[in-house]
Amino acid sequence: MKAKRDLKIGIKSDREFFDELKVLADKLDNGWLPEKPVERLYFDSLPSLLKHLTPKRFELLSELRRLGHASINALAKHLHRQYRNVFDDVKSMEKLGLVEKDSSGHFYVPWDEIDATFRLAA
Repeated sequence: MKAKRDLKIGIKSDREFFDELKVLADKLDNGWLPEKPVERLYFDSLPSLLKHLTPKRFELLSELRRLGHASINALAKHLHRQYRNVFDDVKSMEKLGLVEKDSSGHFYVPWDEIDATFRLAA
C-alpha cells in the first residue's frame, strides 16, 4: 500500500524556517524519528502565498485530485478554461510541488491532505 502523503503550507520568515529546521535537526540527533514524513511549503508572506495559490489554482488542484491523473488538455476542457491558462497554472504548481507528473505525462495531486496555517498576529 502506498504511504499517505501530507503537505503543510504556511507563512514563515527565513529565520522562523531555519529555527524550525534547527529544532527538527536537534530531535533527529537525539534519536527521534517521525511517524510519517510531513512535507512543507512555506511562503514569506500572505501576499506571496496568494500570488502563487490563486482561487483558480485551488479549484484546479481540487478537481485534479478528484479526477486522478489527467493531461493539461483534458483538465482545461473539464474546467472550461483556456489551455494556456491551465498550462501556466499546472506548471507553476508543479514547480511548487503541489502537482506531479506521472510516467505517461499526466499530472496528478500526490497529497492525501493539505494543511494550510495562517497566523493572524505575530
